[in-house]
Amino acid sequence: QVQLVESGGGLAQAGGSLRLSCAASGRPFSTSSMGWFRQAPWKERDFVAGISWIRGNTDYADSVKGRFTISRDDAKNTVYLQMNSLKPEDTAIYYCAAARLRPGISVSVADYNDWGQGTQVTVSS
Repeated sequence: QVQLVESGGGLAQAGGSLRLSCAASGRPFSTSSMGWFRQAPWKERDFVAGISWIRGNTDYADSVKGRFTISRDDAKNTVYLQMNSLKPEDTAIYYCAAARLRPGISVSVADYNDWGQGTQVTVSS
């Protein structure tokens, strides 16, 4: 099992930036594809970005392409989400998730085994 702890959330103005971090503990991190999801009040949890453990391929939701960047540092057991050009509609709780031994990137919540507790991101206009 992978234990995940997110940090870096907070309040930002529209057009600003935030960097989220997700620290993982547990041996399978290097063989887990990682994802960031977000959930706004009264809405479903949606895929934001993912990175595979094979070749580090990445994928993004259309709404964040060109603004967000996901990366991972396996030596530090950490995955990051750099968020630039933030918009009020990016306001949500952001969750980090791990899909153990999954070679590709899934956009489905059901394909992820482990989840962090979430970190709040609020973007003011």
